[in-house]
Amino acid sequence: MFVQVIDGAGWPIWLLIFTSIIGLSIILERAWFLREELAIPKKLLSTSKSMINKNHIDEEELKKQCSGNFLGEIFTTILQNKNTDTSAIVVIVEQKATNIRYQLEKHLTYLTTVATVAPLLGLFGTIIGMVELFGSFTSGGSDVSVFAKGISIALYNTAGGILVAVPAMIAYRYFRTKVDHILNEMEVHSNALVNSISSRRN
Repeated sequence: MFVQVIDGAGWPIWLLIFTSIIGLSIILERAWFLREELAIPKKLLSTSKSMINKNHIDEEELKKQCSGNFLGEIFTTILQNKNTDTSAIVVIVEQKATNIRYQLEKHLTYLTTVATVAPLLGLFGTIIGMVELFGSFTSGGSDVSVFAKGISIALYNTAGGILVAVPAMIAYRYFRTKVDHILNEMEVHSNALVNSISSRRN
């Protein structure tokens, strides 16, 4: 079936296949990178909430759970600067959050590129098919097999462009929403920790 589609779509379909491989690779990489355990682990979250509610921050215990995740990086930054003025801590945390935002959003722009380019490549394939289609007409009549081949190339590439673009755009919107959620959660919990440290100091 796959070989028949490739044969029917002609050489332009290889451009779409290459684009789809890039898109799929980015989707799989971001799905792994943005998993909950790497962003905001439940265990770290429950530990910090419990300590804040009890108004007792066990720094050693908290630091044990801070390695290998983004919320932990924020918490570690706060704990390392706990004796600094609160406003200064906020500035330092914001700088750290900017770096984390960059890591979370990495490669996402490539997904929008895939979603934009794929339909254009499909259109390119459609044009190639139409050229072949019109080439079937000669002074002596038309070659039905060449005409059918042109139609096949045009339709397969049009469908292929849409088929690649739609999942890429859906994945981009999903990951963008997830990144915004992660950053919002980090802001809420880091502010809570900063406020707790600040209140104990005053």
